[in-house]
Amino acid sequence: MLDRQSQIEFILDHYENPRNRGRLENPDVVMKGGNPGCGDVVTFYLKVDPETQKVVEARWEGEGCTISQAAASLASEMVQGKTLDDIKSLKADDLIDILGREVVTARLRCATLGIHTAKAAVRKYEVERLLAQIEADRAAQVAEEAQELGLEFEAVD
Repeated sequence: MLDRQSQIEFILDHYENPRNRGRLENPDVVMKGGNPGCGDVVTFYLKVDPETQKVVEARWEGEGCTISQAAASLASEMVQGKTLDDIKSLKADDLIDILGREVVTARLRCATLGIHTAKAAVRKYEVERLLAQIEADRAAQVAEEAQELGLEFEAVD
């Protein structure tokens, strides 16, 4: 465990040299989160490998206090390369312990914004994929029923 000074230096390093910061082109999911009370805002972009269900790239953008932005940088590192199930099982306490509980205890909402937003992005991704699958299954069912009736349908955009 790092001492208090090392924890502060760790946070400042992530703030001054953020990892994975910036918009991701063609993400599979985008999720924005914020703390209305203090103005911290973070948007996570995830690219997911559909075969392995792993996050192959995680990027983020945001603005706010030093702790929220450093924590978003750390959260992006924590989710990169992880499966969706692994990300869902991440605990905010894990991130808080890495940042230094003593240092961020007065700013827990700021410290956890990034990890909560990343986890919400995973849930959104899963819901969107489930809805797309339901829609595809229903379309196939309608096409099959139409074929049984001798009807043909043409897709209209």
